[in-house]
Amino acid sequence: MIRSRFYSIHSDHAKGFTMFGHRRRFLEGCGQGLAALFAAAGRPVLATVATAGGREVSADLVVIGGGLGGCASALAALRAGLTVVLTEPTDWIGGQLTSQAVPPDEHPWIEQFGANASYRELRRAIRDYYRHHYPMTAEARRARALNPGRGSVSILCHEPKVALAALTDLFAPFASSGRFLVLTEHEPVGAEVQGDRVRAVRVRDVRTGDERTLTAPYFLDATELGDLLPMAGVEYVEGSESRDRTGEPHASASDRPENQQGITACFAMEYREGEDHTIDRPAEYDFWRNYVPKMNPPWPGRLLDLVSANPRTLQADSRGFDPRGAGAGLWVYRRIIDPRNHEPGSFPGSSGVTLVNWPQNDYWLGPMTGPNVRPEAARKHIERAKQLSLSLLYWLQTEAPRPDGKVGWKGLKLRPDLVGTADGLAKAPYIREARRILAEFTVLEQHVGTEARRLKSKDDPPVAETFGDSVGVGSYRIDLHPSTGGDNYIDISSLPFQIPLGALIPKRVENLIPACKNIGTTHITNGCYRLHPVEWAIGEAAGALAAFCLDRKETPRGVRNTSQRLREFQARLVAQGVETHWPRVTPR
Repeated sequence: MIRSRFYSIHSDHAKGFTMFGHRRRFLEGCGQGLAALFAAAGRPVLATVATAGGREVSADLVVIGGGLGGCASALAALRAGLTVVLTEPTDWIGGQLTSQAVPPDEHPWIEQFGANASYRELRRAIRDYYRHHYPMTAEARRARALNPGRGSVSILCHEPKVALAALTDLFAPFASSGRFLVLTEHEPVGAEVQGDRVRAVRVRDVRTGDERTLTAPYFLDATELGDLLPMAGVEYVEGSESRDRTGEPHASASDRPENQQGITACFAMEYREGEDHTIDRPAEYDFWRNYVPKMNPPWPGRLLDLVSANPRTLQADSRGFDPRGAGAGLWVYRRIIDPRNHEPGSFPGSSGVTLVNWPQNDYWLGPMTGPNVRPEAARKHIERAKQLSLSLLYWLQTEAPRPDGKVGWKGLKLRPDLVGTADGLAKAPYIREARRILAEFTVLEQHVGTEARRLKSKDDPPVAETFGDSVGVGSYRIDLHPSTGGDNYIDISSLPFQIPLGALIPKRVENLIPACKNIGTTHITNGCYRLHPVEWAIGEAAGALAAFCLDRKETPRGVRNTSQRLREFQARLVAQGVETHWPRVTPR
């Protein structure tokens, strides 16, 4: 077993150093409460040393980015006995499940197989939170596959805060023991590199501007955009690669680094019949009201319309919208609260709360990264994405056609308390695509695409490529949203796939491991490797790999390239509940 280092710091660590507030404060949406619980416990945390440039914190593992991949990697490393520092730019860990407010997108077999045991543990914790703390009906409490919102996108549609509570509980014993430190509202600003190894990462408190230096034998990049890669000099690719480069049937004709999937500023809303909750007219409403996307193939009309492009056929399509809860439609699509799961009278209104992450509020007017994209430009795109989402809400409140022939639903009401912000929009935009490492192995459409495999493989029905270095599994369609380069949806069938260890190992750098959407995929295959359970599986593999390397005094590259070490690592993953192979299933 690894011998981890234990250290003590003084009371000056309380602000921004420890994690996860008292549940009462947390449920009130107070992000500052995230620092309270373990500061009050008075237990020692990790090493901190005063230096000329600020404070230095040392651990066995530093994880930059607190999304699902970062959380899974930290949890795996902690369970293996390591000391861990985790940073997160917002005041909520959990990424797309919490701060980005995206209910899980999962494959149809998720309740039976095709996910890590730790991911199932998180899902159980979310359901148990409702059973223990909400006034659920007896039927809802008994439901093994409880779906709190009964949304149609997933068998588990829930509030972001409940996922935050579940993650908080998973980490609680490690924080209390002093082996885990989370720095919320901290972002990376630089890295110290010597040769092929990262020596330290410098992070900044986004509230105070104070900087700290984090040191460790291993660093994981779990940021939403792969921010650590350029800082540490790790070779990477961004945007879409050319068909000549990858050979993929759906690849671009040329390399387009600034051609990236759109982002979304999600929000939660409910409907109060007979009330008027119309927001102030957004500053960019006139622009978005008249905006017609310029896409190839063409978009069917204005973006602010109930008719949009069907992702699979690209034909005009309308799912319908009625916030009174009738039918399937957009209201039910990502609904996160369904009053029918609650005791009568415990929830006001009858149609619940839905989460808006629709085609109508995808933003694609500019990329988040790229050789010519400066930080201020990326921030501007985030602000415009927020304007788009507010404009969509205002349009729904004032101009959207109704089944009864009227227009507008004035009773639509933002729920800022559910996403923990003042403006009612999620704390962070939903990011679908990041910088990706140039890896020892890159997953191509030819490895996982159904039609590409049908042409290449002799299997009938086709199966995805079998990877001898598999460290996890996943399944999702190759689902690319409209891009900043003007591409319309690319949404094609894929096969249940494996996660190859080679995709987690950079070509050159030895001690930095990607832990989310920044692994060795392409613009195309990122479309099926980016969703919740897959990001979790990638993160768990990354955290477990760092622990294994420290335990065996081996490098990640050495683990993959030495058959005995690889078998030992895979056996350790399987022993902790990681699935590395699929049974035969029907592709999506």
